[in-house]
Amino acid sequence: MKRQMKFGAVMTGALALSACGDTVYDPRGVEKSETLLSVSATGQADTRPDEARFTAGVQNWARDAAAASAETQEDIDEIVAALREMGVAEEDIQTSTVNVQRIDWGDRRGQFQASNTLTVRVRDIDQAGAAVTAVTAVGANIVSGPELRLSDPEAAANSAYANAYAAARARADAYAEAAGMEVSRVLYIRDAGGSQGNRYFQGAQATAVDAAGYRPPPPPVSPPPPVNLQVSPESMQEGGATIMPGQTTSAVTVQVDFALVEQ
Repeated sequence: MKRQMKFGAVMTGALALSACGDTVYDPRGVEKSETLLSVSATGQADTRPDEARFTAGVQNWARDAAAASAETQEDIDEIVAALREMGVAEEDIQTSTVNVQRIDWGDRRGQFQASNTLTVRVRDIDQAGAAVTAVTAVGANIVSGPELRLSDPEAAANSAYANAYAAARARADAYAEAAGMEVSRVLYIRDAGGSQGNRYFQGAQATAVDAAGYRPPPPPVSPPPPVNLQVSPESMQEGGATIMPGQTTSAVTVQVDFALVEQ
């Protein structure tokens, strides 16, 4: 039997030698002349968000439901017109909630409250602050957001995955050099998923062995808590709302199994 070796690392890494008996079957595809090295590594990529989404709407009160609804719809029409004037396309304005209810408590008891909110997508993030200001200027009294997003999230995620694999390969080379060996080939790659801002995505896997082969269970990855920034009309300063895009971090984890051979 070959000797067994283990090394510690900042990320999980284990170096284990496969059995070399002629009758031993290793579903991971490790040959008897090879050593199996399993490495986990993370990669990150920072990308400036290029679009924003926020909600804007109104709520009104009247003595009957029809009057409250009509007044609210008039206000919504003005909000939509203001957004369209800014260049926001119709397909980027979507009704999110419509509500009418009788008030049975407080000073407005017996009246009806009607509310209507829209979800607005601003594809030019530099115009997001102006869009928020525009809707409040025409009477929006329900405003929340923004949610800063990437129009091409896959491109940012792929950069993070490339960095994660490069880190895994660099760690594998370091292990191999310390053991007097070299990396021969890649046996297995597992995408353990990760996060991108407040978005969480599942991983995938690619492997050189068949479907009946070795499949280690994926580690648990908890999604980050949602973030919602509130923008109230009363807080608007002259000149409009200021929205700072900052950077959205894509962080992912991969596990790669390498086959090592003696130098």
